[in-house]
Amino acid sequence: MQFQQLQYFVAVAETRHFTRAADLVHVAQPSLSQQIKALERELGADLFLRARGNITLTDAGEALLPLARRILADADTARHEVQELVQLRRGRVRLGATPSLCTGLLPDVLRAFHDRYPGIRLLIEEGGSHDLVRELARGALDLALVVLPLPSPSPALTTVELLREDLVVVSSPEAPRPGGDRRTVRVADLEGERLVMFRHGYDLRELTVAACRAEGFEPDLAVEGGEMDAVLGFVRAGLGVAVVPRMVAARSGRGLRVTPLARPGLHRTIALAHRSDVAPPRAARELQRMLLER
Repeated sequence: MQFQQLQYFVAVAETRHFTRAADLVHVAQPSLSQQIKALERELGADLFLRARGNITLTDAGEALLPLARRILADADTARHEVQELVQLRRGRVRLGATPSLCTGLLPDVLRAFHDRYPGIRLLIEEGGSHDLVRELARGALDLALVVLPLPSPSPALTTVELLREDLVVVSSPEAPRPGGDRRTVRVADLEGERLVMFRHGYDLRELTVAACRAEGFEPDLAVEGGEMDAVLGFVRAGLGVAVVPRMVAARSGRGLRVTPLARPGLHRTIALAHRSDVAPPRAARELQRMLLER
């Protein structure tokens, strides 16, 4: 049984005329008649009672008609659904990102993407780079924004460098400025400062602790274990200072003093990652393009 045969059958059933049905489906009348006969042979039953000027459905035809209409309607729905996906009217993008990137980089890009493609659902998962790489590998994410170098390099992932971001020191305006009155602060100046530190597994934690140890001291932690919003809140409350990305500090609003790190400073490299063996869906590829062109 062919899909086209069902189209021809429904056309004849609705017009009760082979020639008018052929015109309706834009096919020659002999071809339509041949396909109807082939369908009848396939089903083992006549579908029409043919009399001069009078075409009626047999019992078999009556039974087939609602099923054929349903099949054609389902096919039309399937075609419409696929076209909407292809034209980015519907669908979803599963994007992973570190919490600091969700705060700093993503809001503007996601707003632009949503304005252009309002029918696409955006599913965001926050986590450290290690967790996001694992979720990418098992197919739970389409794309992920990760910090390079990856904690465990994976040949199954493709990464494209997105940006290199400076880190800065944030403190409460009511507390003494870290490093004294200088306009910049060195990592060495953080010795003796109470630090508000992110939880274990947080990329910024590893980077900050490694930088302090490279200067020959262990950081003095006032509070530890928080996510980005909690860390910024603790700093506003005067519990200590923290090292955060510049974009996060710029969007954090009032209640924080931002002090750049003196050269060479601290930086982190952000990359966009996806699986190498599976192409991201079209909607994800469009978000990827917008991120790379930001």
